[in-house]
Amino acid sequence: MGKLSDRVAIVTGSGRGVGEATARLLAADGARVVVNDLDADVAEQSAVAIRDAGGQAIAIPGSVTDTEFPEQLIDGALSAYGGVDIIVNNAGYIWNGAMHNHSDEQFQAMLDVHITAPFRILRAWAPWLKRTAKEEAKSGSTRCRKVVNISSVSGTQGSATQIAYSAGKAGVIGVTKTLAREWGRYNVTVNCVAFGPIDTRLTQRYEGEPPTIEVGGRSHRVGLSDTQIDVMQASSPLGRTGQPKDGAGAVYLFCIPESDFVTGEVLTCSGGL
Repeated sequence: MGKLSDRVAIVTGSGRGVGEATARLLAADGARVVVNDLDADVAEQSAVAIRDAGGQAIAIPGSVTDTEFPEQLIDGALSAYGGVDIIVNNAGYIWNGAMHNHSDEQFQAMLDVHITAPFRILRAWAPWLKRTAKEEAKSGSTRCRKVVNISSVSGTQGSATQIAYSAGKAGVIGVTKTLAREWGRYNVTVNCVAFGPIDTRLTQRYEGEPPTIEVGGRSHRVGLSDTQIDVMQASSPLGRTGQPKDGAGAVYLFCIPESDFVTGEVLTCSGGL
């Protein structure tokens, strides 16, 4: 019996990287996991890997920025598992550029995925949450539920060429702290993990031309040059960049019962960078 054996967790953007590592870690500790990713094949592969390892998982693919998808995500989780106890708002991507080159579309896209999408998902969860929390309070069988939002050191400290991304990641901290105050009465903790450099496809090492990813039919440059990574590693007290399991471990801390009296906090997971 794991610490999360009677919990249901939604992890957005969990087909790859930190999201996938988080979904696997929660499932390994007993949670029934809803895997979400923009790419249906990738989402299903992640869910299958969890099931093959003895865990429980379903895939609900879709874009968190689609206005109707948050309702579909919550309804799908409730239909499959009868409840939702943990939401990890992890989905996101980068669209970088100097301030003078940022378009309105670019700026809004970063806000849409990093602030608006988590807001809509949590709003879609609210009716079931409020009703269930009130019923549990009457019966004397309350349970602590968890929200973990994902930010970045770009949101806490700023980062050149990331004005839109940084704004989105800073905004999610405000969402976290406000909702922690609103939802304490429902016995929900709302916390945030701000990642430093974690080795994923968004920060993959490259030499020469940067790699790209496709999001919404548009190609986006990603990755960090050899020089950038070497500088980060030299600046880190731990002497390395993080792995997806490092990020997942930080998220996990806010999901387990030991953090039931911790809310409204931002944990920096950066190796001390």
